[in-house]
Amino acid sequence: MKQKELYDFVNEHTARCRILVAGDVMLDKYYYSEVTRISPEAPVPIAHVRSEMETLGGAANVAHNLARLGCQTSIAGFVGDDYHCKSLLEKFHKRGIACEGLIKTDRPTTTKLRIIGGHQQMLRLDFEESAPITGGDAARFLDYIQQKLQEGLDCLIISDYGKGVCTKENCQAIIAACKAHHVPVIVDPKGTNWIKYAGADYITPNLKEINAVLADPIRNEDALVEQAARAVMKKFHLGSIIVTRSEAGLSLVREEEIEHIPTKAQEVFDVSGAGDTVIAVFAMGIAGGLAPRDSAYLANLAAGVVVAKLGTYAVSREELMKALKKEAGK
Repeated sequence: MKQKELYDFVNEHTARCRILVAGDVMLDKYYYSEVTRISPEAPVPIAHVRSEMETLGGAANVAHNLARLGCQTSIAGFVGDDYHCKSLLEKFHKRGIACEGLIKTDRPTTTKLRIIGGHQQMLRLDFEESAPITGGDAARFLDYIQQKLQEGLDCLIISDYGKGVCTKENCQAIIAACKAHHVPVIVDPKGTNWIKYAGADYITPNLKEINAVLADPIRNEDALVEQAARAVMKKFHLGSIIVTRSEAGLSLVREEEIEHIPTKAQEVFDVSGAGDTVIAVFAMGIAGGLAPRDSAYLANLAAGVVVAKLGTYAVSREELMKALKKEAGK
C-alpha cells in the first residue's frame, strides 16, 4: 500500500476500529529524586524526591496506545480495591478507554514503583499477586469478553505479563470465543508455555522471547528468524508471527509470506513499552482491514517513534501521521 493510503487510513479510519485488550493490567509509578548523601542509619543513598509520575503499564499501556491512536478501546483484567486501582480508573476515564471489564478482587492492583536517582534507576518495588486467576473471577472476566464479542469487535489482544490472568484455560476460552465470532486474536506472549496460545492468529515475541522457546537460540539474522518462526508456528499451532528484533527492525512470518522490515528508529533512548506499541498499532491495522504487511510496516514505524522517548510512552495518531509524512518525503 502506498504511503498516502496508509496516511489516510491513520487519519480517517482508526476511529472505526473496535479493539479489546485482555490481560495483566498494571500501574507504573516513578519517583524522580536527587541523591547527594548517604543515610546515617544504614549504608544506603538518601533519595530526595523532586517529582513523581504515574502511567499506564502492561495491558493498560497497550490500551493507552490504542486510545491515543483514536481507536474504540476497551480493557478487561483484574484490579484490587486500593489507591492504585483508583488511579488506573481515573486514567482510563480520562483517555476514553472503556473499563467495565476490570474485575475487582482481593488481590492488590499490580503496580511497579521505580525510584530514580538522577538518570539511574535505584530501586523497584512491586505490588502484585501472580497466582492463576480461576473460579468465579475468571468466569466474570470471560463473560465480559463474550459480551463485547456479541456487541461487536474487530480485534482482540491478549496481553500476557505473567501475573495470573493469562492461564491456559482463560487464553483458550478467549481464542475459541473469538473464532466463533470471526474476530482475530493477537498475543503478546510471556514465558515458555506457548501452547496456551494455540489457535491465535498472530503472536508478537521479541527475539529473546522466541529464543526462550527454541531448543537452540538463534542469532538476529533474517534467515534464522524466519526458520525459527516457522518452527514455532508449527509447534504451537499459531497462525503468524511478528518478531520484534531491536536494531534489526521486525519480521512478519506467515504461512504464505515473509517480510523483514528494517528499523525506523533514528535514536534509541528507551525500549520500555515498545512491544506494547507494536502490538497496538499492528492490531489497529488488522482491525481496520489493512494487509498484515502494511500493519507490520505501521507498527515498526510507530516503534521508531516510541524508542526515542524516555520511559513508557504511548504513540499518538498525530505522531504516526508525522512519521508517515517523513517517510513519504524520503
